[in-house]
Amino acid sequence: MSDLDPLADETRRVYERHASAYDTSRSRALFEARWLARFAASLPAQSRVLDLGCGAGEPIARWFMAEGFRVTGIDYAEAMLDIARARWPGGDWRQADMRVLDLGETFDGIIAWNSLFHLRPEEQRICLSHLACHLAPGGSLLVTVGHKAGEVTGTVAGETVYHASLSPAGYATCLEDNGLRMTGFLAEDPETNAHSVLMARKDHEQET
Repeated sequence: MSDLDPLADETRRVYERHASAYDTSRSRALFEARWLARFAASLPAQSRVLDLGCGAGEPIARWFMAEGFRVTGIDYAEAMLDIARARWPGGDWRQADMRVLDLGETFDGIIAWNSLFHLRPEEQRICLSHLACHLAPGGSLLVTVGHKAGEVTGTVAGETVYHASLSPAGYATCLEDNGLRMTGFLAEDPETNAHSVLMARKDHEQET
């Protein structure tokens, strides 16, 4: 895994070092709720959801579990997963690298809230192709991205982390190339603390 891009590995180490601090500071206000509800409405009842970059499970995975979905949480940082496992010992929490994701199974929905954008643009394209393979026909994808193409930095507990984004048109093209179509996009949504949110759906006839 580490031979792909050292930036992603450094991001993982930041989250390993500061898992507890990040979890404590992570908002539980559920400003994401409107998008989560829209996403959930596109899924069959009690279907399988992959939370990619689940962190410690708060508040995204908790929301889906409370709504009756069967959640699989994937994160790169083992320290984040340790917190999730302590909260929900019976949960399905797995350590994996989204750049080379290969679980050998499919999900009705995949959400990557504040995780995909830690990858370089070229890695995001590869990751989206992996997600298409893990999404059942007719399944939905929900991700946060940037409002325009570019590279910026953020911070976690005072340490710098990398962020990047394709353009909205770049995401639409990448999704179409992998059998998905964009069903929603809102740049810097004021109701979600200015997150830019994208939804897509896999064709029922598509087999990846």
